[in-house]
Amino acid sequence: MACKPEILRSVPLFALLDDDETAVLAGQVELKTFAARERIYKTGDAGGQAYVVISGRVRVTTVDEDHQEVVVDEPANGEFFGFASMLEQTPHQTSAIALEESACLEVSRDDIEVLLQKKPHAGMDLLTVLGRQFHASQGLIRIRANRNPNEMIEKEATLGERVADTVARFGGSWSFIIAFLAALIVYTGINIALKRQAWDPYPFILLNLFLSMLAAIQAPVIMMSQNRQDTKDRLRGELDFDVNRRAESEIQGLARKLNLLDDKIDDLGNMLRRAPNNLAIGD
Repeated sequence: MACKPEILRSVPLFALLDDDETAVLAGQVELKTFAARERIYKTGDAGGQAYVVISGRVRVTTVDEDHQEVVVDEPANGEFFGFASMLEQTPHQTSAIALEESACLEVSRDDIEVLLQKKPHAGMDLLTVLGRQFHASQGLIRIRANRNPNEMIEKEATLGERVADTVARFGGSWSFIIAFLAALIVYTGINIALKRQAWDPYPFILLNLFLSMLAAIQAPVIMMSQNRQDTKDRLRGELDFDVNRRAESEIQGLARKLNLLDDKIDDLGNMLRRAPNNLAIGD
């Protein structure tokens, strides 16, 4: 199905193209409709085409080493998928399926080449848009990698939570213990020295009342602070999990590259072993 120039203008990737460039590209790309649960492409398919979501919902997935399906992306309207394989002319490393009836632009490397041959300046427009998206992705990764759970929680803390942290911090310090013991010694010493004129004679019933009230208030405040500490620990665990997952992905990528290098070395060895035989036959 032919694509109208108005559809291309709604795609951020082609937003900077002028009318002539948009018309050229519209004459090359196709608008395809996929039914619900229809597979757009699967892992290993030739990566000759990339797609841009115009309407509907698409899910891009891959399979990890445990043979579990992992969702890589769910591109929104105007976002593209499969472009890396299309540009590199390599098989798709992911699978894409339409979750509902969806319309997607099918773009091939030849379509981009025709556009660049007829309108060379369009290449700079495409690179500008891609550069913006790369910068946005790098900024998001940088922010996620540098997130400090303490700063994030403190930034969203209410006044009551800050007071609870301060009370719990002071109540668990040697300063509080020493000051509290000193106050108790002075209080009981004065009342003992005054004997019958004491306002709280032995067994210090008023002091016991104050201590009970202090314990009743201090316990929930400390529990509130402990809950905030649990939230910090949970957030630290989530951040550690994200870091470990990214590290695992990088390690898997390096392992794949090492395997490819090993295969290339084996191919080169086979070529070198066959070379003397070919020379002998030629002689």
